Amino acid sequence: MLRSQNNSNQINGLHHGGEPAAQFWCNPRIGDTQLAANPALISLEDVKTAEARWQRFAPLLGALFPEVRAAGGQIESALIPLRGPYPDLPEAGSAGRYWVKADHDLPVAGSIKARGGIYEMLLLAENLALEHGLLDGAQDYRVLAGQAAREVFGRYEVSVGSTGNLGLSIGIMASALGFRVTVHMSAEARQWKKDKLRAHGVNVVEHEGDYARAVAAGRRRAQDDPLSYFVDDERSMALFLGYSVAALRLQAQLAEAGVAIDDGHPLFVYLPCGVGGAPAGITAGLKLLFGTAVHCIFVEPRASACFLARLQHGDRPGISVYDVGLDNRTEADGLAVPVASELAYEQVAHLVSGVVTVEDEALYADLYRLRESDGLKIEPSAAAGFSGPRALLGTGPGRAYLQASGAAAVLSRANHIIWSTGGLFVPALEHDAFAERGHGIVAARQRAS
Repeated sequence: MLRSQNNSNQINGLHHGGEPAAQFWCNPRIGDTQLAANPALISLEDVKTAEARWQRFAPLLGALFPEVRAAGGQIESALIPLRGPYPDLPEAGSAGRYWVKADHDLPVAGSIKARGGIYEMLLLAENLALEHGLLDGAQDYRVLAGQAAREVFGRYEVSVGSTGNLGLSIGIMASALGFRVTVHMSAEARQWKKDKLRAHGVNVVEHEGDYARAVAAGRRRAQDDPLSYFVDDERSMALFLGYSVAALRLQAQLAEAGVAIDDGHPLFVYLPCGVGGAPAGITAGLKLLFGTAVHCIFVEPRASACFLARLQHGDRPGISVYDVGLDNRTEADGLAVPVASELAYEQVAHLVSGVVTVEDEALYADLYRLRESDGLKIEPSAAAGFSGPRALLGTGPGRAYLQASGAAAVLSRANHIIWSTGGLFVPALEHDAFAERGHGIVAARQRAS
């Protein structure tokens, strides 16, 4: 188990002035053999089973969504070399190579939540189809786009609580299959996401409270209705497994790019984190494939660092950011979550290398620079990953982790993947406003330097 002597940054001390834009906290329980012995942990066979389900549904996805037809019904994003320049990122070459995993451009749902949300809807559809004899003798899942299937699915209501992106994923996929859908949206959700869901025939219920309250409201409404299916972002293993398949896809992309991953060629993956399901699912899959050669780092807004709070308080399930003096006020709507998923925590508490915390201003600055230098359009929360290498390579605790893990000696042969998580459907005018704000922040920093 990795130990670090530079692990003193406590979550309730992260707002003091004069600190760097991003901070790294090393997880002292990485490699904990007691946690790794948990029999509930997913296996590589579980991940491969989930991938097989994706493949069974590929013809149906191609029939329902023209945008994935040319890809054979596969919902996947590109792995893109980062061109830059990014003057405040450690120099490429000495630190290795930088890539963007472009989940902001995932078709159908437009965010990383397509991996989990669409997968859970496919699992639900498959189970109901088998229960009602819709797949008897059928090998081609396109039969599930037919009238008989829609009549069965239409009896059921799917519901979910969301800050926006998971709601889009569930709403678009479930409505395409013929389910009735209700999405409970928290106060942070952006209006255009609500409008897009309503355009797909989804019932959107708006809540004044935060993400946790929206989830709780959806759970209460669904629990007494036998024809209601609630997608529980805090507890769903189906969501988790859907996310984990990204590891197999990334492995294939790295191989195609001729990138070796081993202890002499380490892989660092920076994952924006809200409730934790998506980054944890991806982390679990990557660690199953690459073991100690991959280092997975979560990135959270400082005001909403719920996974950091949970990792720092292993004996306090359900701890919230409010309990440690934070206010959960961030403009990164997809990451504005006060309590981490316990399922995600149990699966990866011994696998996450560390957590980076970042201020909102950095999100806008990185969004602007990515648009200007690489032509990629993301939403603010999707820019969180850029602060990962900045904190790992540019702070004392980050450098201490590199030394303790042995990665410092081979850093020039490393690959860094910044996982961008949402942005495809952001309206042009709204993205222009994001970029304008980011430009102002970058310009102010340049004047001050």
